[in-house]
Amino acid sequence: MLMRTDPFRELDRLTQQFFGATGTTSHPAVMPMDAYRSGNEYVVQFDLPGVAPDAIDLDVERNVLTVKAERKPTYDEGTEVQVSERPRGVFSRQLFLGDTLDANNIAAHYETGVLTLRMPIAEQAKPRKIAISGESESKQINA
Repeated sequence: MLMRTDPFRELDRLTQQFFGATGTTSHPAVMPMDAYRSGNEYVVQFDLPGVAPDAIDLDVERNVLTVKAERKPTYDEGTEVQVSERPRGVFSRQLFLGDTLDANNIAAHYETGVLTLRMPIAEQAKPRKIAISGESESKQINA
């Protein structure tokens, strides 16, 4: 049998059960992410270990991307659980997408517990050349 000396363990467990998957300070229930730009797209990666692909829901509405995932217990009802530190329940995270991203062409891929979203930069946000006409010759500058 596994024994731990933690006077606040039971309080953490009860708080987590009462408030659901929101977690506590010692056991946060978060959806960690990395976001970076790579060429002409932004890449966002979410850690979702133990979440089945069909338990992930992605929505975009008015330039707000919502990622919702549910991690269910892997043990049966009535099982006597000795330690339960992995957060379970419904997790949700929202990202506000600027007008510079093409929200209609977001690609999603899920592998080994990592959800990867690729968001292309919108054409109107990419740098372009503007022609300048003058008396003797035309010039171009970057916009």
